[in-house]
Order: sequence, then C-alpha cells, then structure tokens
Amino acid sequence: MSRILSIDYGTVRVGVAVTDPLQLIATGLTTVPANQIFKFLTDYMAKEPVESIIVGEPRNLSNGFDPVVAPTLAFIDKLKELFPSIPVITVDERFTSRMASRAMIDGGLKKMKRRDKAMIDKISATIILQTYMEMRTAKNAGRS
Repeated sequence: MSRILSIDYGTVRVGVAVTDPLQLIATGLTTVPANQIFKFLTDYMAKEPVESIIVGEPRNLSNGFDPVVAPTLAFIDKLKELFPSIPVITVDERFTSRMASRAMIDGGLKKMKRRDKAMIDKISATIILQTYMEMRTAKNAGRS
C-alpha cells in the first residue's frame, strides 16, 4: 500500500509528515528548506510510493484565506505540475502551529527545544495529516 504525505508549507521551511504503508499512523518525517522541497519530494517519491499529498491551507478565523495563501497556492500548482498522477488535497491548517507547540509542552520538551521552528513545522505537518486521516475515516464511516 502507498503512503500519504503531508506538507506544512512555508516560504522558509516546509514540514513533512507521512503515514506508514498501511496508512494507520501519521509520523513527522523532516523539515526541508523551502528552496529544496521539490528535490526532496522527487527523491522521496522515487523510493516510496505516495498515494496522495495533503497540504495545509492557510485560513483565518473567519474561514477566509489568510494573506499567506498566495505562495501556498503557487506551491500547490507546482506540485500538481511535477506529480500529475498524485492527488493534492488541501486541509484547513488553522491552529496547527499552536497545537504543535502544545504537543511539545505536553510531551515534556524543554523550552529551548520548543523554540525550534523546524520541529514545530514537522509536528504541524503531522497534525495536518492526522486531521485528514480523521476526516477520511469519518467520511468512510458515514458510507457504512
């Protein structure tokens, strides 16, 4: 079975998370400099089959698009161009950075480690992936 890959896109860093091959567990994979993300994805997908790519969609509190959405949309367009056979799905990413910070606190990470923005991006990508997996499970449960 193929993996599902999740991306927390930023213009500086990109958090990446993946599922296991059975698509049961979401795990933070890495954080990649934004200018190297397409090479990273090309190399990763040459080694691992990926069924779909989930990208966090920046939204504001009123459910509108956040001002940083333009670079994210350009990133999504480039993903679709480079990997036309892999569906790209967006998921609302509101509060993921806060949730990532909270998860780090709850996990007992020291204050200096919690300031690591790369760690926050990787955890945010994991939260985006978990959100997608929960939505998919709920949708499939509704069909039963």
